[in-house]
Amino acid sequence: MTMESHNSRSREFRVGRMAALSAVCLCGFALSALVAGFVSFASSLERVETRLMARAEGVVALTGGSDRVLEAAELLARGQARRLLITGVNRATLGADLEKILPVSKDLFSCCVDLGYRALDTAGNARETRDWARERNINGPLIVVTSNYHMPRALAELSAAMPGVTLYPFPVVSEHVNVDDWTRDKSVLKLLVREYLKYLRALARTNWERFAGADAGVGDEESSAAPPRGRWS
Repeated sequence: MTMESHNSRSREFRVGRMAALSAVCLCGFALSALVAGFVSFASSLERVETRLMARAEGVVALTGGSDRVLEAAELLARGQARRLLITGVNRATLGADLEKILPVSKDLFSCCVDLGYRALDTAGNARETRDWARERNINGPLIVVTSNYHMPRALAELSAAMPGVTLYPFPVVSEHVNVDDWTRDKSVLKLLVREYLKYLRALARTNWERFAGADAGVGDEESSAAPPRGRWS
């Protein structure tokens, strides 16, 4: 082996080692940022449910727990919004079934409660809410009711679908999911980690859509027409 060949291999080894070290440092930094972001996310979630005093044109409940729907109906009954949308309702659930359990009068349910059956996920909830607001001529603030751990993602999706609309969060604190226990309860930790990753994905997608101008493209193509009247109570 010539001296020139030996020096060339030595340089390649050094370059390769530096590249590997840089990759390890970069991965470590990214992992640290991800963990720090998760801790901040978990720490920011509401621990105690507070009474919301704001008034809005509409209140929207994202399905996923009966507590969400009941809390939203109570806001409607107290006159803090003039209409209620329950988005993401199971197709097997009839309006008559909900009418029996919601804390609103029969007349209030008939006039002011709408059921949305199209949404299958949080992004779909946001599109369904946008279309409902357009159909019902709701332009003012909205109260958003969902679980405390789901609220950041819900607000990200709704803000992207309805830019400029004021959103008042009403995070529901469930007795079945104590977010304070995430350092001790593995099931709560897994739930929050999954939700945090979904939240990051939602932020990345909605920000990219804003940047690329796709927010008015794909989203409007999927739901440009108003939903059929038969889907709404």
